[in-house]
Amino acid sequence: MKYFFLPAALLLLAACKTEPAPPQPPIAEKSPEQLEIHGDTRTDDYFWMRLSDAQKNAEDPDEQTARVLDYLRAENNYLEAVMQPTEALQDSLYEEIVGRMAPDDASVPVTLNGYSYYIRYEEGNQYPLYCRKSLEEGAEEEILLNGPEMAEGKAYFSIGEREVSENNQWLAFSVDTVSRRQYTVYFKNLQTGEVRDERIENAQGITWANDNKTVFYGKKDPETLRIFQVYKHVLGTDPATDELVYEETDPTFQSFVYKSRSRDYLLLISSHSEWTEYRYLDANTPDGDWQLFQPREKGLIHYVDHIGDRFVIRTNLEAPNYRLMYCGEDATGKSAWEDFIPYNPEVLFQGMDHFENFSVLGERKDGLVQLHVIDRRDMSEYYIDFEDAAYRVYTTGNPEYNTDVLRFEYSSFSTPTVVYDYDMATRERTVMKQDEVLGGSFDPANYQTERIMAEARDGAQIPVSIVYRKGTPKSAETPLLLYGYGSYGSNQDASFSYPLISLLDRGFTFAIAHIRGSQTLGRQWYEDGKLLNKKNTFYDFIDSGKYLVELGYTSPDHLYAQGGSAGGLLMGAVVNMAPELWNGVIAAVPFVDVISTMLDESIPLTTFEFDEWGNPKDPEYYEYIKSYSPYDNVERKEYPHMLVTTGYWDSQVQYWEPAKWVAKLRDYKTDDNVLLLDTNMDVGHGGASGRFERYRRTALMYAFLLQLERGGF
Repeated sequence: MKYFFLPAALLLLAACKTEPAPPQPPIAEKSPEQLEIHGDTRTDDYFWMRLSDAQKNAEDPDEQTARVLDYLRAENNYLEAVMQPTEALQDSLYEEIVGRMAPDDASVPVTLNGYSYYIRYEEGNQYPLYCRKSLEEGAEEEILLNGPEMAEGKAYFSIGEREVSENNQWLAFSVDTVSRRQYTVYFKNLQTGEVRDERIENAQGITWANDNKTVFYGKKDPETLRIFQVYKHVLGTDPATDELVYEETDPTFQSFVYKSRSRDYLLLISSHSEWTEYRYLDANTPDGDWQLFQPREKGLIHYVDHIGDRFVIRTNLEAPNYRLMYCGEDATGKSAWEDFIPYNPEVLFQGMDHFENFSVLGERKDGLVQLHVIDRRDMSEYYIDFEDAAYRVYTTGNPEYNTDVLRFEYSSFSTPTVVYDYDMATRERTVMKQDEVLGGSFDPANYQTERIMAEARDGAQIPVSIVYRKGTPKSAETPLLLYGYGSYGSNQDASFSYPLISLLDRGFTFAIAHIRGSQTLGRQWYEDGKLLNKKNTFYDFIDSGKYLVELGYTSPDHLYAQGGSAGGLLMGAVVNMAPELWNGVIAAVPFVDVISTMLDESIPLTTFEFDEWGNPKDPEYYEYIKSYSPYDNVERKEYPHMLVTTGYWDSQVQYWEPAKWVAKLRDYKTDDNVLLLDTNMDVGHGGASGRFERYRRTALMYAFLLQLERGGF
């Protein structure tokens, strides 16, 4: 009889067929962990999601590892199911983005020691060829490193540093195949093509001495990834016998070596966000004794270079926005420092390049970067002019000292990156490369850039950079994506983005809020957004969003927010503080479990970030961090639509922070808005390593936003 019942059952099911049930999110198991300090107890239901490196690297996963992997894969399956209706859109966005980029792009060559160095891509390859060519007439190209061949078969591949010896014979280069920024250093004979067997594990910061056989490098702690030792390696010897030349015992500092602009000195810096210390050594005598430049002094920051017969110093000595000073080679303590030019408190002095006759200072005034050129022969000076309302400019590719030509890159929201060679004597500007936007549809004249000042709740004026396609209405129905970061003094300048065109051409407005925690308006702008002032960062972003709504650019039903890493912390804070302001939020590799991470000194970055967030072992900082830490402040209320991304191998924000946060949000939120977690199981903090592959996730993010504008999921 069963053969007769089956068709009848199928007919009944067909008659009753309705729309398929929507995919259901995974519900993470709770296993409460009591975390106690300062007489306070926090309950972490998802503490079990944390795995050690040993567990992650084990060939046979233990029970806990399997449990974590099952959860992450379940979240990925849910993401795929929810986003399935946007697959065609994602593919279209991806093809648009990569279709704007030259498939066989190449960098502008950089000249050093009689060679021209550059990288180039061949069509169809995700990784570049690293090349050089002698400046002699008729010289042929040498391929130093073949990225496509080296990356073949690897889920992740990244070439880090590339340093050539002074005699042009040896290349020291580093490789990461895990995406935890743990590099292995190799040595290649550029005359024979042989890569030597000797290799240095877990190293960063490679610098050749002038004898062409000695290399100094920084060694990372395998657990915290802090660069805490500097070693000397002699080519042809066993790295296991390398000499330790310096060890930084203060866990809030890290150390590395670089070569001075003059190439006469090796400089060893011990660096902390609030103070620095230098040692120096004649680059011609690598077996000599390192000399202390200026003893470390709390609050004294100085960055050292060498030109001609003197040292130059960028320092905050009696200069919160930094000043340029100098001293002779024989007396280097701060009592011997003299002003190079008078201190200007109206500008933030944030970088320097020195040449035989000229010095170029990167300065920031009213939130925009200026290039300040000084002719040291007569101390005459001038500024290089830029006209856009908002832009990004920086010097780059200037290894040569004996030249009057400065290279810098410039871009704006509507100006693809231009590489200029600038003659500092004649003030003539030569375009060396203008990035193309392929496809024929892009015209800079179609886009409008604006810069406004939003008022924060305490009266501070927050610069906001805005771009949209001309004709996009300023209305409550217009979607607007607001981006923010606001930590470490890092500035997010307005620059060109190949992907962003896809949003602008679909009616989005894009804006960057230059909030406190950056140095957009000087060093004090940073100080006012860190430690016990950190909430200003979150308030500034919220108030910028509210101001854009007040001006009629958009409305909360069409306002979106995006940030990554520390900017992901920003996203976590603002959805707790003002969830009603945003229709959707993208939080990339978000730092959201602030207290637990900052209490654990075994986690990378923790110890030398106490001066950014505070040390929660201090009760005052514990209470303050607890008051904003996104994971600790999830509440039973409505949250906006959210897409959260992470990388399983992330060494900067461990995957379990966003994973735990999403699990807790699922448990607490009272709305039906979509909440998605995307875990890339092959990568770390920076995402995919391939030139184009990284844009797969960008296409996912944009599809998420556009689907919300189309009516949701």
